[in-house]
Amino acid sequence: MIVPRYTREIPQRYRLEAGKCGGCGYLAFPPRPVCPECGGRDFETVALAPGGEIVSWTTVHTPAEEFSTQAPFVVAVIQNDDGARLTAQVVDCVVEEVKTGARVRLMFRCLQREGNAGILQYGYKAVLER
Repeated sequence: MIVPRYTREIPQRYRLEAGKCGGCGYLAFPPRPVCPECGGRDFETVALAPGGEIVSWTTVHTPAEEFSTQAPFVVAVIQNDDGARLTAQVVDCVVEEVKTGARVRLMFRCLQREGNAGILQYGYKAVLER
């Protein structure tokens, strides 16, 4: 399967969809086939709220080559308002503004260009709420 086509078929990448366990209510992001809490296999697809709070973060000073023009940049673990945790790059800010507990909003953004053809891949990034 062509990589750009494959990534476009991952719903959570574009719509922030999680799986909510029908047995215990556990919220799995990305969705999983088996609940890690109760072992259930009955999941409902739910859309996550775009807001959240930074739980932990780090500044990347020496990134992979395709992200070298963005360095330094911040990558954070975000506790979504619905309770799911996810990792995202924090953008449109000064690195020194990022702190644990800061409110963020997940936004649909370009993640990277792939290969010589420059095919764009999209997903979510976090923006500090001011």
